[in-house]
Order: sequence, then C-alpha cells, then structure tokens
Amino acid sequence: MKKIGLLFTALTLVFFFVGNEKAFAQMQAPAPSPAAFVSQNVGFTKISIDYSSPAVKGRKIFGEIEKFGTTWRAGANATTMIEFSTAVSVGGKNLRPGKYAIYMTPAESGDWTIHINSKGNSVFAYMKDGKIDEETLAKDDLVSFKASTTKVDSPQERLIYTISAENNKIAKITMSWENFQVSFMVDTQVDQKIDGFKGAF
Repeated sequence: MKKIGLLFTALTLVFFFVGNEKAFAQMQAPAPSPAAFVSQNVGFTKISIDYSSPAVKGRKIFGEIEKFGTTWRAGANATTMIEFSTAVSVGGKNLRPGKYAIYMTPAESGDWTIHINSKGNSVFAYMKDGKIDEETLAKDDLVSFKASTTKVDSPQERLIYTISAENNKIAKITMSWENFQVSFMVDTQVDQKIDGFKGAF
C-alpha cells in the first residue's frame, strides 16, 4: 500500500513537471532594474514619472560607473520620462502639457544639472560611441538648470524618484540613489490658472 502511495506521488510530480514544462521554459528571471512609476497631483496638475530602478549592488556608481561631468539618462534601461497634465514652469521655463525626457549631469561637488528634453524619448536618441552626445542633447534641451544636490550618509540601494506636493502649488521632484539626493521644483502655476479661469467670465 505504501509503495502504491509513493508511486502515485511520483507519477503526480512527473505529470506536474511535464505539464508545466512550457511555463517553466518561458519564465524569466526578474529584471535587474525593474520598471517603476510614481504619480502625484499637485494643484491642478498630475505629475508622473516613468523610470527604471537599478541597484547599487556593492558598486561605486557616481564617479565611476556614471562619471562626474558626463550626462546620464537618470535611470536605467529606457529613458526616464516625466509627464505634466497641464502647463507648468520648470527651471524658470514654461512647459506645455506632455511627456519629457529627463537627463542629469552629475557633479563631484556642487549642484547637478538637470536637462528637460522633448526629443530624447528613445534610449538611443543621443548615444554616440557608447555615451550621450552632449552637444546634440544641449541643442534639444527645452531647459537645463542646476538642481539642489545633497550627499547623504545613509545610502539608497535602489534608485527611486519621489514627488512631494509641498504647498500644493509647487512640487518637489527628488531622485535618490547611492549617496546622492537631487531635487528640483515644478511650479504648477495654480494662481495663473485661477486668474485665467476668472478672466474667462
């Protein structure tokens, strides 16, 4: 009886593995830099960021893998994209509603440079000889500006973007990875929109 039970268990396992062979074959390992998304309503504007989230994994990121003074795509895999549902002001420049690529130029000391770009939605848009062609990128930047940069003692293992609503008029966008936090403000132009609404009547 015991032998029959063992035989039945063995046959069940064989059928299970044979029946699921295709599923196991198609199963892939988790992405090393998983896709991530963050969204926040600020004033009348929905702000969303699509990015990939690489991990430090014991490496020296900024200064070695991502060189200081060399523009970087602000994430991994696909281009990091930010979307505004209404018109906003970033770095003193008015931007229409839509999707924009974010690039960053890390600095060893002092603030980093943020590039907001309307044409770099492909990861290969500015690649030349394995790195970003900064001259071409600069021509297509809608705005570039210095962003508040802090070096922190407690490292962030996996890259993350956060959006803070602040006073519900100005949004604070922060990228944290390794020992750096880089932040910039987005003015959602609440007062201008209210004034425009009033002026329509």
